[in-house]
Amino acid sequence: MKNKGPSAREYSQSLAARGRYYFTSREAQSALGASAPAAKLALNRLAKQELIASPARGFYVIVPPEYRSLRCLPADQFIPDLMSSLGTPYYAGLLSAAQYYGAAHHRPQEFQVFLGKARRPIACGGVRVAFMVRKRIAEVPVQRFNTPRGSLLVSTPEATALDLVGYERHAGGLSQVATILNELADMIDARKLVAAATTAPVPWAQRLGYLLDGLAAGEKTTALLKNYVAEHAKQPTLLLPRGPRTAARHDNDWKLYVNAEVEPEL
Repeated sequence: MKNKGPSAREYSQSLAARGRYYFTSREAQSALGASAPAAKLALNRLAKQELIASPARGFYVIVPPEYRSLRCLPADQFIPDLMSSLGTPYYAGLLSAAQYYGAAHHRPQEFQVFLGKARRPIACGGVRVAFMVRKRIAEVPVQRFNTPRGSLLVSTPEATALDLVGYERHAGGLSQVATILNELADMIDARKLVAAATTAPVPWAQRLGYLLDGLAAGEKTTALLKNYVAEHAKQPTLLLPRGPRTAARHDNDWKLYVNAEVEPEL
C-alpha cells in the first residue's frame, strides 16, 4: 500500500512553518506513517542534505538557511527543547551564562550546561555543548533569556559567580575567573549572593568572597557573604584546590589558604 503520509522534507517544512524547529524520531515516524527503519532512512537523507541535524539520539533539529554553515541550530536554541524532551532540569552556566550578562571577554568554544547527572558532550555540526554536574540543581537560582526559538534558563549573576569559582578549570583558570567577576560584580546583589551560596559547597563562597574583595567589589557586595562564611566554614580551604599548601598565606576573613597568584585582565 502506498504511504499517504508526507515526505520527511514536507514534514520538517510544515513544522518550521509553525515555528517549531525540533522533533523526535518517534514523532517523525508517526507523522510519516512509516516503519522505524523507513523513517530513519528518510531522516538520514535529510541530514545528509544538511536540512536537519541530530544533536542527541532520537532528537532532531531543523536547520534554517541562516545556520546552514553551522550545520546545526545554535545550542541555546535547542538545549531547552532537548532538556524538556528528556525531562531533565538544566541551566546554562559558567562562560555561557557570563555572556548573557556581558561579562565574557571571549566567546567560549563550547556551550556550557549544568545538569543533575552526567551526560556525554554534544557535537552537532559546528556546535559543541559541554555538560557539568551540579548537585541540588533545582535549587540553583536561574532566570530566563529569550532566544529566536524560545527561552533559555541561565544561572543568575550570583549563581554564575559561585559556579565560576567552583569549576574554575572549565572557565580558563582563576585569573580568567577574576576577569569575568570584575565585569559581573556590579550585577551581584549581596542578599541574593548569600541565598545562592546555600546551594553550593561552602568553600566556593570562601574563594568567591576573597576574589571579590580583591577586585574592590567592596563591603556592599561581600559583607553578608563574609558573615555566611564565618558561620558555616568549619575549616580553612585552598584558594586553588589542586595547588600547593606550602608557602600559602592565610586569609582570616575568608578562612582561606592563598596558594595562587590571581592576575585579572584590566
